[in-house]
Amino acid sequence: MDVTKAKLLGSMDIAMLDPTTTEAQIRGLAEATLKEGYGFVCVHSLHVKPCFEILQGTPHKIVGCVGFPMGIVKTAVKIAEVEGALADGASEIDMVLNLGAFLGGDLKFAGADVVAVVRAAAGAPVKVIIETPYLNRDQKTAAARLVKDAGAAFVKTCTGYSPDPIALYEDVRLIRQTVGREMGVKASGRMRNYHRYISMIEAGANRVGLSLSGARETVRGWEQAHG
Repeated sequence: MDVTKAKLLGSMDIAMLDPTTTEAQIRGLAEATLKEGYGFVCVHSLHVKPCFEILQGTPHKIVGCVGFPMGIVKTAVKIAEVEGALADGASEIDMVLNLGAFLGGDLKFAGADVVAVVRAAAGAPVKVIIETPYLNRDQKTAAARLVKDAGAAFVKTCTGYSPDPIALYEDVRLIRQTVGREMGVKASGRMRNYHRYISMIEAGANRVGLSLSGARETVRGWEQAHG
């Protein structure tokens, strides 16, 4: 499989989500995105506004993370965070599936939580992280179906905070087979080079989450592959 550089850059969510992240680092991320051409930056809701101050009026979009990284907060809190992120300039929302509810068998609660965030997003795409490292094959399939039925735009693999947070080819392929061709699939987890990027696209992902260093290495790999 081959991709154009424009497609490569446009499919990247560049994340900066460490708890030690400063506003200066966030502004640096936004400046790098503007200069280097990545499609999206993915930041905590608190950091949406400083990104927007730099990226407003450009094609580059901001993804605001809510209830991140554990997803274990009341739905009302997630809704308030969604509303704040959108008001500050976010174009998309990333949330974490309530895994405790899901694994405990309360699928109604887990699904309603996603539905509420999708409604609060008011048309902005919502990506739901199902944390594949915690799930077996049947659970991955069930979680992807739940997310699709709740009206989200994407299923996403990992936050990066779970044990061994790696997006696997077989997981991305399974999710794509489960949700069909129209829904988005985001691969996130140890995406550090062009080889990994291409493997995720071949598996069925149409968005990939990376760190800034991983994105730069991936672009270098593309440039080497294309002479």
